[in-house]
Amino acid sequence: MSQLTLENNEFLRQFEVVANGSMARIEYAEQERKIFLTKLIVPENIDSAAFKDEFIRTVLDFVAEKNMRVVPTSPEIAGFLRKNKSYKDLLPVGIKL
Repeated sequence: MSQLTLENNEFLRQFEVVANGSMARIEYAEQERKIFLTKLIVPENIDSAAFKDEFIRTVLDFVAEKNMRVVPTSPEIAGFLRKNKSYKDLLPVGIKL
């Protein structure tokens, strides 16, 4: 289970997590039950593969709870989905990574 506290900032259309006093963000756009994850922004002081994976996993779990589909337009998020097949069912029909 995730140790990160996720905030969904709907006004700025981004998911936010504070770690080590810095904020990491995943920007998104919503459209017809789909959420486009467009950009991953992680400050240098918390920039590690383990943190990024945990952050992406936390966001994908949130999206799954909302019964939405994910369209990863960020290369890092697409790469995570490629490596973590358990999240493949979040992709809309016809989207292959």
